[in-house]
Amino acid sequence: MVKRIEVATGELRLSARVAGSQSDPAIVLLHGWPLSSAIWDPVLEPLGTDHFVLAFDLPGVGASTGGPAPTLKSEIADAVISAAESLGARDMMIAGVDVGGMVAFSAARDHGQRIASAAIMNTVIPGVEPWETILANPHIWHFAFHQIPALPETLVSGRERAYFDFFFDFLAGDKAKVDGRLRQEMVDAYASPHALTTGFDWYRAMPRDAERNRQATTIDTPVLYLRGDADGRSIQPYLDGLAKVGAKRLKGNVVARSGEILSIEAPESLVVVLRAFAREARLPA
Repeated sequence: MVKRIEVATGELRLSARVAGSQSDPAIVLLHGWPLSSAIWDPVLEPLGTDHFVLAFDLPGVGASTGGPAPTLKSEIADAVISAAESLGARDMMIAGVDVGGMVAFSAARDHGQRIASAAIMNTVIPGVEPWETILANPHIWHFAFHQIPALPETLVSGRERAYFDFFFDFLAGDKAKVDGRLRQEMVDAYASPHALTTGFDWYRAMPRDAERNRQATTIDTPVLYLRGDADGRSIQPYLDGLAKVGAKRLKGNVVARSGEILSIEAPESLVVVLRAFAREARLPA
């Protein structure tokens, strides 16, 4: 059974969809842009059979309120981990897609002593190869556009559904799997001016995220990097980049017949992969 729960951490009040028993190891699921915690609905109950699963709306969007909302990915990771800890989560895997995947990387890099593992899905990490290659791709034009102060809000406000639909169709391997109800629920998560700006501010913070991520460190936390196969892009440059910035316990996996939104397009496969990695990551190194 899935329920909604709210938890305060500092000035933030974070909302999560929750499944499973608090006595089990935790999996914390984080969405990206222009998504919400609704993307995790197909995997919450299956993962909840042996995990305490928390799918948060990221600070400042959806039902997560208060603020100011952090936008640096390390600060978002701290807020989410703190919220999960206050709910009794233990042996946490932080698993995220898109911007949520950037947060999962920061959780492993900067807060590794507080979590058991991290899963990064279908994203490039700011400052980590192939970051510059991705930024130079004209099909990824929105990274630069969303960083312009105020202009995205001016052009998108009142037209969120049309604008977001472009990205839902672009990101999905099979756009029909992202149905109208889900699309509207995600649009609603950014309906307020504050939420819309928060989403764009995630992009505006990426140059500072990149500067931090380039600093040499050692990441001992087990890290899984996942991609859907729909875009045909090789997983290897992403694994090479993560290894180069210090990820020592790194695995990769490609999920067949899926685009970016793995939990909607290939939920059964995603459950198998996450469950197996969570179990493996809890074993001694």
